[in-house]
Amino acid sequence: MQQYEAGNYDVVVVGAGHAGVEAALAAARMGASTLVVTINLDMVAFMPCNPSIGGPAKGIVVREIDALGGEMGRNIDKTYIQMRMLNTGKGPAVRALRAQADKLEYQKEMKKTIENEPNLTIFQGMVESLVVEDGVCKGVVTKTGAVYRAKTVVITTGTYLRGEIILGELKYSSGPNNQQPSIKLSEHLEELGFDLVRFKTGTPPRILGSTIDYDKTEIQPGDKVHRAFSYETTKYITDQLPCWLTYTNARTHELIEQNLHRSPMYSGMIKGTGPRYCPSIEDKVVRFNDKPRHQIFLEPEGRNTDEVYVQGLSSSLPEDVQQRVLHTVPGLENAQMMRAGYAIEYDAIVPTQLWPTLETKKVKNLYTAGQINGTSGYEEAAGQGLMAGINAGRRALGKEEIILSRSEAYIGVLIDDLVTKGTNEPYRLLTSRAEYRLLLRHDNADLRLTEKGYELGLISEERYSKFQAKKEAVEAEKKRLRSIIIKPTEEVQELIRSLGGSALKDGTRASDFLKRPEITYGHIKSLVPPEKELEVEIEEQTEIQIKYEGYIEKSLQQVEKLKKMEDKKIPENIDYDAISGLATEARQKLKEVRPLTLAQASRIAGVNPADISIMLVYLEHGRIARISSN
Repeated sequence: MQQYEAGNYDVVVVGAGHAGVEAALAAARMGASTLVVTINLDMVAFMPCNPSIGGPAKGIVVREIDALGGEMGRNIDKTYIQMRMLNTGKGPAVRALRAQADKLEYQKEMKKTIENEPNLTIFQGMVESLVVEDGVCKGVVTKTGAVYRAKTVVITTGTYLRGEIILGELKYSSGPNNQQPSIKLSEHLEELGFDLVRFKTGTPPRILGSTIDYDKTEIQPGDKVHRAFSYETTKYITDQLPCWLTYTNARTHELIEQNLHRSPMYSGMIKGTGPRYCPSIEDKVVRFNDKPRHQIFLEPEGRNTDEVYVQGLSSSLPEDVQQRVLHTVPGLENAQMMRAGYAIEYDAIVPTQLWPTLETKKVKNLYTAGQINGTSGYEEAAGQGLMAGINAGRRALGKEEIILSRSEAYIGVLIDDLVTKGTNEPYRLLTSRAEYRLLLRHDNADLRLTEKGYELGLISEERYSKFQAKKEAVEAEKKRLRSIIIKPTEEVQELIRSLGGSALKDGTRASDFLKRPEITYGHIKSLVPPEKELEVEIEEQTEIQIKYEGYIEKSLQQVEKLKKMEDKKIPENIDYDAISGLATEARQKLKEVRPLTLAQASRIAGVNPADISIMLVYLEHGRIARISSN
């Protein structure tokens, strides 16, 4: 194919899924001329799997994306059909918002957003190779021979790299939802020396809603309280659609077990590693054979379609088996299957080949983000896409890149886990992965990250002013509660008795009274109301900051201790062979990951505290003089 010069840009983004759109919008909004090249413009921000955004840990990522000026939160707030806050009965560290999306509207709205973004050009095409000169990426080449030159390139190809769909005994080359796969780009990355791994994910069947007997299921309505992911949202969708809950049973499990020999997971046809935390129904039946049933959520795919997503029944069993399995589930006895579930295998880059900025170590000015980095989930992809777009844009504009720490954001935890520890399966964010999860809450994402988003030029002056006003209002209310004394009046004692608490013996500060487990800000407000009504977010933030003050302070002390190690930079050209005393495994892992700080080195599997102590001595005494000259 004859090549031709098609254009010059600061940043080229390959792919327009959840990572690609965030990368492109971030780069363009910071002032970098940006091009998005995607296989199919009708698949922008497409949801090939579950049509939902958020959930435990993931919902907090969406809030973080929004606080930094990303788009996912705004987009889902405009297009959801149901919104729920999860874990409301638990502490603030694990509360998470989850929205059921109108799948087609989400896509359409995001496409409209990128089409209307100044500085952003969109083109439908298949990128097959990169322009790499002297180890530096300088553009991309499409299947039609178009050469787009760029200062930086971000690859966000999702599950398209050498994608193969597997359904029963059938296997064929395809991207998700029977889209074109990307074959040559995968081969080109191998030619450049990148290590690739084979991962797998799966989807469940979709069924016709009118053929469901909802009387045999349990309704799952959205919250009546107005909720939103974006701090900018002021209009709320009130006509929410319910989801429905049903369960598998002994007959379902028996049928699956009888047909395991036809499952590509157990026949050896599937080679890729699947996500541990989102197993197929076959896997659940085999691994948890002591469980008499598994939850099945019936989730509408949108307002203008009767297609329903059968969450919890992900499968690559043959079509005929899937149909019979569906008919064993209460409420689905006569369900009409519109699309069969399938598994998809695809190539991913081994993420330890990336710097924490998401730039590749092998090729300068080349960034990767999303499922190509071994993650699962739209939210993990979008968070990476945002950071890759920020860093690719800043590199192109001659500015310093940024890295989010583990104590600043779940996005920081996600990226650090990937580039430091790697992953041998599709990585999913969990609250348990964050050691500072009490600091990384749903409610305080703006307090953690809006300042940074503003400095990057991704947060407007108007929004920043509102953020500053909110911060000041919280501080003022905390100060007020510390100055007010609650006396042991009969009214107060009666309130305490009604809540099952112990009587108040002496007067106490309102702030200390609020720390009692049975007392809420609402109780305080009824006893000592503020001069003017406060916004719900300010009340919530005041209560959390006062009630969990001791725990938060402990976490901040731990962060401060770790900061000393984060500040210990490791020279990029260090020669680990010159450091005597390091264990052989530690030396091998350190050479592979090439950590930027002592703290990052301490998180590498195979690097022990003794190895860190040796390195600390070398760094503090300047004995890294034996750094190799190359």
